[in-house]
Amino acid sequence: MAGVLEGIRILDFGRYVAGPYCATLLGDLGAEVIRIERPEGGEDRDLSPLGSDEGAGLFLVVGRNKSGMTLKLGSEEAKPILERLVKSADVVIANLPYPILKKVGLDYDSLKVIKENIILTTPTAYGEGGPYSNRVGFDGVAQAMSGTMYLSGAPGKPTKASAPYVDYGTACLGAFATLAAIYELKNSGKGQHVETSLLSTALTIGNLAIAEQAQLNINREPIGNRTQYAAPADCFQSKNGWVMVQVVGPYMFKRWCALVGKPEFLQDERFKDDDSRGKNGAYLSEVMQTWCSQFTSKEIIAKLDASHLPCAEVLTPQQALEDEHIIATEQFIDVEFPGLTKPAKVATPPFKLSETPTKTMERPPCLGEHTDKIIAELGYSDEELNQFKENKTI
Repeated sequence: MAGVLEGIRILDFGRYVAGPYCATLLGDLGAEVIRIERPEGGEDRDLSPLGSDEGAGLFLVVGRNKSGMTLKLGSEEAKPILERLVKSADVVIANLPYPILKKVGLDYDSLKVIKENIILTTPTAYGEGGPYSNRVGFDGVAQAMSGTMYLSGAPGKPTKASAPYVDYGTACLGAFATLAAIYELKNSGKGQHVETSLLSTALTIGNLAIAEQAQLNINREPIGNRTQYAAPADCFQSKNGWVMVQVVGPYMFKRWCALVGKPEFLQDERFKDDDSRGKNGAYLSEVMQTWCSQFTSKEIIAKLDASHLPCAEVLTPQQALEDEHIIATEQFIDVEFPGLTKPAKVATPPFKLSETPTKTMERPPCLGEHTDKIIAELGYSDEELNQFKENKTI
């Protein structure tokens, strides 16, 4: 069955996560994605090595369902190749700083000269128009600027989330906006420039704390794993591990009081609503910790689940691989890749469509694996192809 985006060609000039994973999601929906990187390879081929010279962990995560070619952007010989590629495509994705986009001919004005209705998607660090627009940045930088890093961890020690949620969030929002641009292209024939940024994603995710600060000037401080707005919502130690529990709202709190044998809390003014419980969260966490200390993690989960209270064991990465629900719902697929001693575990697309399934997962390409084929499709001869190789253009 054809994917939603079958017939759409995307050129992926992405680096690291935000650009490449944006293209990956669109490829999952059936688009043809050509990953274009410099002849020596992109940075994501080296991050988190897994034992293959062809690609590291990050590349295996963001490189699925793509063809791969190399091109030395910015060189004179590469310009006509780039023009032919752009003319053949519907979407260009490039998360490069604006000056570099302009230098290599991937800025929107340059691309429109080649193809008037092209869609350009540019995930950047800070967005265009401000004093930081030309700065480079990563996920952690955006976390730091959004206020969320300050509010995470223990007091006096701002803590970055280990998973790069800003990178992946930006990729998801970029894919969402690019889908809207493709829809408009189909309706009106017009292309456009789609812009996202790590900073805007981080500020969007952290908007609640910023809105509260602007309105109430409350100056909240970090409180570890507790929740600012309800309680008990914290990470608790069991006899053999850790569990995360989140009690939010009056109905959950009532069930929690019954479970831990504290019905009197329902008449206590300190716990009259979520805001009050959040302010007294340290005490409620102490109560919950005393209760949890009697049981193993699985016993706690069983009791909380029976009371319809949100909870989960805190799993190591190995335990996540072995979790029965994660296995049953096929959250990972084994992907063979040259150089690996065993298949890599790659997350399946994080969505499902009942009528138009996502694309069957194909392994990421080796460096320049499909260059010859793509160059030939663009109309170049074998002699020209050999010349490009000799000149290190591809």
